[in-house]
Amino acid sequence: MYDLIIIGGGPAGAAAGVYAARKKLKTLLITESFGGQSLVSDDIQNWIGDVSISGFELAKKFETHLKAQEDIEIRKGEQAEKIERADGGFLLTTKKGVYETKTIFLAAGSRRRKLDIPGEKEFEGKGVFYCSICDAPVMKGKKAAVIGGGNSGLEAVIDLIPYAEEIYLLHRNEALKGDAVTQEHIRKSEKVQIILNASPVKVEGEKFVERLAYKDTKTGEEKTLPVEGVFVEIGAVPNSEIVKGLVELNARGEVVVDHKTQQTSLLGIWAAGDVTDVRFKQNNISAGDAIKAILDIHATLSKQ
Repeated sequence: MYDLIIIGGGPAGAAAGVYAARKKLKTLLITESFGGQSLVSDDIQNWIGDVSISGFELAKKFETHLKAQEDIEIRKGEQAEKIERADGGFLLTTKKGVYETKTIFLAAGSRRRKLDIPGEKEFEGKGVFYCSICDAPVMKGKKAAVIGGGNSGLEAVIDLIPYAEEIYLLHRNEALKGDAVTQEHIRKSEKVQIILNASPVKVEGEKFVERLAYKDTKTGEEKTLPVEGVFVEIGAVPNSEIVKGLVELNARGEVVVDHKTQQTSLLGIWAAGDVTDVRFKQNNISAGDAIKAILDIHATLSKQ
């Protein structure tokens, strides 16, 4: 019987693991890999304490820090598949076994909704990005395209304005969906060109992104933009399937938490990071919320 099982190896899972070990909780951390979504980022410039770090380097730091702790068991390359309620806690099932625990901390993150077009996967981290706050500085003096006409897309444009030389905002419909105030903001910038009725069809280049091809949904004509960055902002899908039916999820499938404690609607399960309904999806916020959760888990277990 573990005191705690942590699911996930991104910033939330790693921070939770370090703090759980420091609190001497008997902890098991299960993750397919370390790093979370940032693993594919070439240059992260907003992780506090590092002026610049690659996603791969950050993932190695997470793993090294966790392995330096004495009171945590790590199972890398293992995926949590099922959670069931049991006497005194929960049973967590993976392909490799069944584990019993008093509490669960879910830090499974989310996966970016993809365009599913040729070149997207090949150039991920090499000009195709899914986090404008993380990667906008890479576009200094370069041309970038943003895909998505909702608030995420508009905010990505705002993130890019201080850096990029030119910004193309592509949206497949006839009108942008984002907030009117934000639309007004980006329309004031001479750097921004809004292209409506545009459906991306292909990302092209040699070693890095050089072009984005799109189709005019009205005329069917295919056109090409010379860009060095493509920011995909068409939403994210939380990896919350494992707790569906156990805890409250919102309409987007995000785990609803008490943001003071990170507790879910089911006593015994806490969550933090992109899998939750947190307003801002950021590595530093995920880590902070995870620490908050572990402190609350420790306080809860101490009362039992």
